[in-house]
Amino acid sequence: MDWQNAKALVTGGASFIGSHLVDALIARGAAVRVIDDLSSGRLENIQGHIDDGKVEFIEGDLLRQDIAESCVEGMDVVFHLAAAHGGRGYVDLHQAACATNLAMDGMLFMACRQAGVGKVVYASSGCVYPNFLQTDPGEILFLTEDKVGPPYDADNMYGWAKLMAEFALRAYHDEWGMATASCRYFTVYGERGKEDHAVIAMIARAFVRQDPFIVWGDGEQIRNWTYVGDIVEGTILSAEKIDDGAAVNLGTMERTRVLDAVQEVMRYTGHQAEIELHPEMPTGPLNRVADNSLASKLLDWEPQMKFMDGLHRTIDWYFASKDRGEVAKKLETSLTER
Repeated sequence: MDWQNAKALVTGGASFIGSHLVDALIARGAAVRVIDDLSSGRLENIQGHIDDGKVEFIEGDLLRQDIAESCVEGMDVVFHLAAAHGGRGYVDLHQAACATNLAMDGMLFMACRQAGVGKVVYASSGCVYPNFLQTDPGEILFLTEDKVGPPYDADNMYGWAKLMAEFALRAYHDEWGMATASCRYFTVYGERGKEDHAVIAMIARAFVRQDPFIVWGDGEQIRNWTYVGDIVEGTILSAEKIDDGAAVNLGTMERTRVLDAVQEVMRYTGHQAEIELHPEMPTGPLNRVADNSLASKLLDWEPQMKFMDGLHRTIDWYFASKDRGEVAKKLETSLTER
Protein backbone atom coordinates (compact mmCIF):
# COMPACT_ATOMS: atom_id res chain seq x y z
CA MET A 1 0.00 0.00 0.00
CA ASP A 2 1.23 3.47 -0.90
CA TRP A 3 0.60 5.61 2.16
CA GLN A 4 1.51 8.86 0.45
CA ASN A 5 -1.74 10.81 0.56
CA ALA A 6 -3.80 7.72 1.40
CA LYS A 7 -6.86 8.69 3.43
CA ALA A 8 -6.86 6.93 6.80
CA LEU A 9 -9.33 7.17 9.67
CA VAL A 10 -8.13 6.27 13.15
CA THR A 11 -11.01 5.78 15.58
CA GLY A 12 -9.85 6.47 19.11
CA GLY A 13 -6.92 8.32 17.58
CA ALA A 14 -6.33 10.62 20.55
CA SER A 15 -5.79 7.63 22.83
CA PHE A 16 -2.55 5.98 23.94
CA ILE A 17 -2.12 3.50 21.08
CA GLY A 18 -4.21 5.46 18.61
CA SER A 19 -2.09 8.60 18.86
CA HIS A 20 1.10 6.62 18.22
CA LEU A 21 -0.58 5.11 15.16
CA VAL A 22 -1.48 8.60 13.98
CA ASP A 23 2.18 9.64 14.35
CA ALA A 24 3.33 6.70 12.24
CA LEU A 25 0.74 7.24 9.49
CA ILE A 26 1.60 10.92 9.18
CA ALA A 27 5.29 10.04 9.00
CA ARG A 28 4.42 7.82 6.01
CA GLY A 29 2.58 10.66 4.28
CA ALA A 30 -1.02 9.63 4.91
CA ALA A 31 -3.88 12.10 5.20
CA VAL A 32 -5.31 11.28 8.63
CA ARG A 33 -8.73 11.81 10.13
CA VAL A 34 -9.28 11.09 13.83
CA ILE A 35 -12.54 10.53 15.63
CA ASP A 36 -12.49 10.34 19.41
CA ASP A 37 -15.02 11.13 22.13
CA LEU A 38 -12.14 12.05 24.48
CA SER A 39 -13.52 9.84 27.24
CA SER A 40 -10.03 8.43 27.67
CA GLY A 41 -8.09 9.96 24.79
CA ARG A 42 -6.27 13.23 25.24
CA LEU A 43 -6.30 15.92 22.60
CA GLU A 44 -2.78 16.91 23.62
CA ASN A 45 -1.55 13.60 22.16
CA ILE A 46 -2.31 14.81 18.62
CA GLN A 47 -2.60 18.58 19.07
CA GLY A 48 0.62 19.26 17.19
CA HIS A 49 -0.66 17.43 14.12
CA ILE A 50 -3.98 19.28 14.30
CA ASP A 51 -2.18 22.61 14.53
CA ASP A 52 -0.01 21.67 11.53
CA GLY A 53 -3.09 20.80 9.50
CA LYS A 54 -2.06 17.16 9.17
CA VAL A 55 -4.97 15.71 11.15
CA GLU A 56 -8.66 16.37 10.72
CA PHE A 57 -10.14 15.89 14.19
CA ILE A 58 -13.75 15.03 14.93
CA GLU A 59 -15.00 14.85 18.49
CA GLY A 60 -17.88 12.41 18.40
CA ASP A 61 -19.54 9.32 19.81
CA LEU A 62 -19.39 6.25 17.55
CA LEU A 63 -22.45 4.83 19.30
CA ARG A 64 -24.39 7.33 17.17
CA GLN A 65 -25.10 5.89 13.74
CA ASP A 66 -24.93 9.26 11.98
CA ILE A 67 -21.46 9.88 13.44
CA ALA A 68 -20.27 6.43 12.37
CA GLU A 69 -21.54 6.99 8.84
CA SER A 70 -20.13 10.49 8.41
CA CYS A 71 -16.64 9.83 9.76
CA VAL A 72 -15.85 6.96 7.35
CA GLU A 73 -16.89 8.82 4.19
CA GLY A 74 -14.06 9.06 1.67
CA MET A 75 -11.64 6.87 3.63
CA ASP A 76 -9.29 4.36 2.00
CA VAL A 77 -8.44 2.62 5.29
CA VAL A 78 -10.18 2.61 8.66
CA PHE A 79 -8.17 1.64 11.73
CA HIS A 80 -10.74 0.88 14.41
CA LEU A 81 -9.22 1.31 17.86
CA ALA A 82 -12.07 3.10 19.65
CA ALA A 83 -13.64 1.06 22.45
CA ALA A 84 -14.78 1.10 26.03
CA HIS A 85 -11.57 -0.39 27.35
CA GLY A 86 -8.96 -0.26 30.04
CA GLY A 87 -6.69 -2.45 32.08
CA ARG A 88 -7.65 -5.35 34.30
CA GLY A 89 -9.48 -3.22 36.83
CA TYR A 90 -11.64 -1.64 34.15
CA VAL A 91 -12.56 -4.72 32.12
CA ASP A 92 -13.39 -6.73 35.25
CA LEU A 93 -15.52 -4.05 36.88
CA HIS A 94 -17.27 -2.43 33.88
CA GLN A 95 -18.96 -5.27 32.06
CA ALA A 96 -21.92 -3.24 30.80
CA ALA A 97 -19.69 -0.50 29.40
CA CYS A 98 -17.59 -3.09 27.56
CA ALA A 99 -20.78 -4.61 26.13
CA THR A 100 -21.44 -1.36 24.25
CA ASN A 101 -18.48 -2.25 22.03
CA LEU A 102 -20.71 -4.80 20.32
CA ALA A 103 -23.00 -2.03 19.08
CA MET A 104 -20.17 0.36 18.22
CA ASP A 105 -18.24 -2.17 16.18
CA GLY A 106 -21.32 -3.37 14.31
CA MET A 107 -22.41 0.14 13.31
CA LEU A 108 -18.93 1.15 12.22
CA PHE A 109 -18.34 -1.97 10.12
CA MET A 110 -21.66 -1.54 8.33
CA ALA A 111 -20.92 2.13 7.75
CA CYS A 112 -17.57 1.17 6.21
CA ARG A 113 -19.24 -1.26 3.82
CA GLN A 114 -21.88 1.25 2.78
CA ALA A 115 -19.22 3.94 2.20
CA GLY A 116 -17.00 1.64 0.12
CA VAL A 117 -14.02 1.85 2.48
CA GLY A 118 -11.09 -0.04 0.99
CA LYS A 119 -9.98 -1.83 4.15
CA VAL A 120 -10.85 -2.12 7.83
CA VAL A 121 -8.11 -2.96 10.34
CA TYR A 122 -9.40 -3.85 13.79
CA ALA A 123 -7.65 -3.60 17.15
CA SER A 124 -8.51 -6.91 18.77
CA SER A 125 -6.97 -8.35 21.93
CA GLY A 126 -5.38 -11.30 23.64
CA CYS A 127 -8.63 -11.33 25.64
CA VAL A 128 -10.21 -13.43 22.89
CA TYR A 129 -8.22 -16.49 24.03
CA PRO A 130 -9.96 -19.09 26.20
CA ASN A 131 -9.54 -18.48 29.91
CA PHE A 132 -9.22 -22.19 30.64
CA LEU A 133 -5.94 -22.36 28.70
CA GLN A 134 -4.31 -19.69 30.85
CA THR A 135 -4.58 -20.95 34.42
CA ASP A 136 -1.10 -22.33 35.16
CA PRO A 137 1.74 -19.79 35.38
CA GLY A 138 4.23 -22.65 35.54
CA GLU A 139 3.30 -23.92 32.08
CA ILE A 140 5.43 -22.69 29.18
CA LEU A 141 2.53 -21.57 27.03
CA PHE A 142 2.48 -19.56 23.83
CA LEU A 143 -0.95 -18.79 22.40
CA THR A 144 -1.23 -19.49 18.69
CA GLU A 145 -4.08 -17.97 16.71
CA ASP A 146 -5.77 -21.34 16.17
CA LYS A 147 -6.32 -21.73 19.92
CA VAL A 148 -9.31 -19.40 19.57
CA GLY A 149 -11.99 -21.96 18.85
CA PRO A 150 -14.62 -24.17 20.44
CA PRO A 151 -15.19 -24.25 23.32
CA TYR A 152 -14.97 -20.46 23.28
CA ASP A 153 -14.17 -18.89 26.66
CA ALA A 154 -13.23 -15.25 26.08
CA ASP A 155 -12.09 -12.94 28.86
CA ASN A 156 -15.10 -11.00 30.17
CA MET A 157 -17.48 -8.94 28.03
CA TYR A 158 -14.48 -7.08 26.65
CA GLY A 159 -13.02 -10.28 25.25
CA TRP A 160 -16.36 -11.51 23.89
CA ALA A 161 -16.95 -8.22 22.07
CA LYS A 162 -13.49 -8.41 20.51
CA LEU A 163 -14.13 -11.99 19.42
CA MET A 164 -17.50 -11.14 17.88
CA ALA A 165 -15.94 -8.25 15.94
CA GLU A 166 -13.28 -10.60 14.55
CA PHE A 167 -16.01 -13.00 13.42
CA ALA A 168 -17.95 -10.13 11.85
CA LEU A 169 -14.96 -8.90 9.85
CA ARG A 170 -14.19 -12.40 8.62
CA ALA A 171 -17.82 -12.73 7.48
CA TYR A 172 -17.71 -9.31 5.79
CA HIS A 173 -14.75 -10.52 3.76
CA ASP A 174 -16.13 -13.97 2.96
CA GLU A 175 -19.64 -12.85 1.99
CA TRP A 176 -19.21 -9.27 0.79
CA GLY A 177 -15.58 -9.11 -0.30
CA MET A 178 -14.49 -6.37 2.12
CA ALA A 179 -10.76 -6.33 2.84
CA THR A 180 -10.34 -6.72 6.61
CA ALA A 181 -7.73 -7.67 9.21
CA SER A 182 -7.71 -8.11 12.98
CA CYS A 183 -4.69 -7.46 15.19
CA ARG A 184 -4.66 -9.17 18.58
CA TYR A 185 -2.80 -6.77 20.88
CA PHE A 186 -1.06 -8.23 23.92
CA THR A 187 -0.63 -6.04 27.02
CA VAL A 188 0.60 -2.85 25.38
CA TYR A 189 2.71 -0.32 27.28
CA GLY A 190 4.80 2.76 26.53
CA GLU A 191 4.77 6.53 26.47
CA ARG A 192 1.29 8.11 26.79
CA GLY A 193 0.04 5.01 28.58
CA LYS A 194 -2.41 5.40 31.44
CA GLU A 195 -2.53 4.18 35.01
CA ASP A 196 -5.40 1.77 34.35
CA HIS A 197 -2.88 -0.58 32.71
CA ALA A 198 -0.43 -2.63 34.74
CA VAL A 199 2.96 -1.27 33.67
CA ILE A 200 1.95 2.38 34.07
CA ALA A 201 0.27 1.53 37.39
CA MET A 202 3.54 0.03 38.65
CA ILE A 203 5.47 3.08 37.53
CA ALA A 204 2.92 5.42 39.12
CA ARG A 205 3.16 3.60 42.45
CA ALA A 206 6.92 4.10 42.44
CA PHE A 207 6.52 7.70 41.31
CA VAL A 208 4.33 8.60 44.29
CA ARG A 209 6.60 6.53 46.57
CA GLN A 210 3.82 4.19 47.62
CA ASP A 211 4.73 2.14 50.71
CA PRO A 212 3.64 -0.56 51.00
CA PHE A 213 3.82 -1.06 47.23
CA ILE A 214 0.54 -2.76 46.27
CA VAL A 215 0.49 -5.56 43.70
CA TRP A 216 -2.80 -7.03 42.49
CA GLY A 217 -2.88 -10.83 42.53
CA ASP A 218 -0.12 -13.01 43.94
CA GLY A 219 2.50 -11.56 41.60
CA GLU A 220 3.09 -14.89 39.86
CA GLN A 221 1.01 -13.94 36.81
CA ILE A 222 2.91 -14.20 33.53
CA ARG A 223 2.55 -11.50 30.88
CA ASN A 224 4.24 -10.47 27.63
CA TRP A 225 4.12 -6.69 27.74
CA THR A 226 4.60 -5.33 24.23
CA TYR A 227 5.97 -1.89 23.40
CA VAL A 228 3.55 0.47 21.68
CA GLY A 229 5.93 1.21 18.80
CA ASP A 230 6.05 -2.48 17.90
CA ILE A 231 2.26 -2.70 18.09
CA VAL A 232 1.88 0.23 15.71
CA GLU A 233 4.31 -1.24 13.18
CA GLY A 234 2.44 -4.54 13.22
CA THR A 235 -0.89 -2.77 12.77
CA ILE A 236 0.30 -0.87 9.71
CA LEU A 237 1.84 -4.01 8.22
CA SER A 238 -1.50 -5.77 8.72
CA ALA A 239 -3.15 -3.02 6.68
CA GLU A 240 -0.59 -3.59 3.95
CA LYS A 241 -0.53 -7.39 3.87
CA ILE A 242 -3.77 -8.93 5.19
CA ASP A 243 -7.05 -8.71 3.29
CA ASP A 244 -8.97 -11.88 4.17
CA GLY A 245 -10.11 -11.08 7.71
CA ALA A 246 -7.35 -13.09 9.33
CA ALA A 247 -6.52 -12.37 12.96
CA VAL A 248 -2.85 -12.14 13.89
CA ASN A 249 -1.12 -11.88 17.26
CA LEU A 250 0.97 -8.79 17.92
CA GLY A 251 2.96 -9.52 21.05
CA THR A 252 6.42 -10.28 22.25
CA MET A 253 7.22 -13.85 23.29
CA GLU A 254 9.09 -12.70 26.40
CA ARG A 255 7.55 -14.29 29.47
CA THR A 256 7.68 -11.82 32.38
CA ARG A 257 6.40 -12.45 35.89
CA VAL A 258 4.50 -9.54 37.42
CA LEU A 259 6.70 -9.54 40.52
CA ASP A 260 9.83 -9.38 38.38
CA ALA A 261 8.48 -6.33 36.57
CA VAL A 262 7.58 -4.70 39.89
CA GLN A 263 11.03 -5.33 41.31
CA GLU A 264 12.68 -3.84 38.23
CA VAL A 265 10.49 -0.72 38.45
CA MET A 266 11.52 -0.30 42.08
CA ARG A 267 15.19 -0.94 41.35
CA TYR A 268 15.35 1.44 38.38
CA THR A 269 13.51 4.23 40.20
CA GLY A 270 15.37 3.74 43.47
CA HIS A 271 12.10 3.25 45.33
CA GLN A 272 12.42 1.06 48.41
CA ALA A 273 9.20 -0.27 49.88
CA GLU A 274 7.54 -3.37 51.19
CA ILE A 275 5.58 -5.26 48.51
CA GLU A 276 2.02 -6.04 49.58
CA LEU A 277 0.09 -8.63 47.57
CA HIS A 278 -3.66 -8.29 47.06
CA PRO A 279 -4.97 -11.55 45.55
CA GLU A 280 -8.57 -10.38 46.04
CA MET A 281 -8.16 -7.65 43.42
CA PRO A 282 -8.76 -8.12 39.66
CA THR A 283 -5.98 -10.34 38.38
CA GLY A 284 -6.89 -11.74 35.00
CA PRO A 285 -5.41 -14.87 33.45
CA LEU A 286 -2.36 -16.32 35.14
CA ASN A 287 -0.44 -17.15 31.97
CA ARG A 288 -0.98 -15.00 28.85
CA VAL A 289 1.81 -14.88 26.26
CA ALA A 290 1.50 -14.67 22.48
CA ASP A 291 3.07 -16.84 19.85
CA ASN A 292 4.05 -14.37 17.13
CA SER A 293 5.19 -16.83 14.47
CA LEU A 294 2.17 -16.10 12.24
CA ALA A 295 2.93 -12.36 12.32
CA SER A 296 6.51 -13.18 11.36
CA LYS A 297 5.27 -15.28 8.43
CA LEU A 298 2.50 -13.03 7.13
CA LEU A 299 3.88 -9.60 7.99
CA ASP A 300 7.63 -10.14 8.34
CA TRP A 301 7.11 -8.56 11.77
CA GLU A 302 8.93 -9.16 15.02
CA PRO A 303 8.97 -6.92 18.11
CA GLN A 304 12.11 -4.81 18.26
CA MET A 305 11.89 -3.56 21.85
CA LYS A 306 12.98 -5.81 24.70
CA PHE A 307 10.72 -5.42 27.70
CA MET A 308 13.33 -4.13 30.14
CA ASP A 309 14.55 -1.53 27.63
CA GLY A 310 11.01 -0.38 26.92
CA LEU A 311 10.19 -0.36 30.62
CA HIS A 312 13.12 1.95 31.35
CA ARG A 313 12.14 4.24 28.49
CA THR A 314 8.56 4.40 29.77
CA ILE A 315 9.70 5.12 33.32
CA ASP A 316 11.90 7.96 32.08
CA TRP A 317 8.96 9.46 30.16
CA TYR A 318 6.57 9.14 33.10
CA PHE A 319 8.93 10.67 35.66
CA ALA A 320 9.77 13.54 33.31
CA SER A 321 6.20 14.41 32.36
CA LYS A 322 4.01 13.84 35.43
CA ASP A 323 3.27 15.85 38.55
CA ARG A 324 3.62 13.80 41.71
CA GLY A 325 0.84 15.55 43.58
CA GLU A 326 -1.64 15.16 40.74
CA VAL A 327 -0.82 11.49 40.28
CA ALA A 328 -1.14 10.78 44.00
CA LYS A 329 -4.52 12.52 44.14
CA LYS A 330 -6.03 10.51 41.27
CA LEU A 331 -4.15 7.21 41.39
CA GLU A 332 -6.71 4.99 43.10
CA THR A 333 -9.49 6.14 40.79
CA SER A 334 -7.23 5.90 37.74
CA LEU A 335 -6.59 2.20 38.36
CA THR A 336 -10.16 1.22 37.51
CA GLU A 337 -11.54 4.08 35.41
CA ARG A 338 -10.84 5.31 31.90
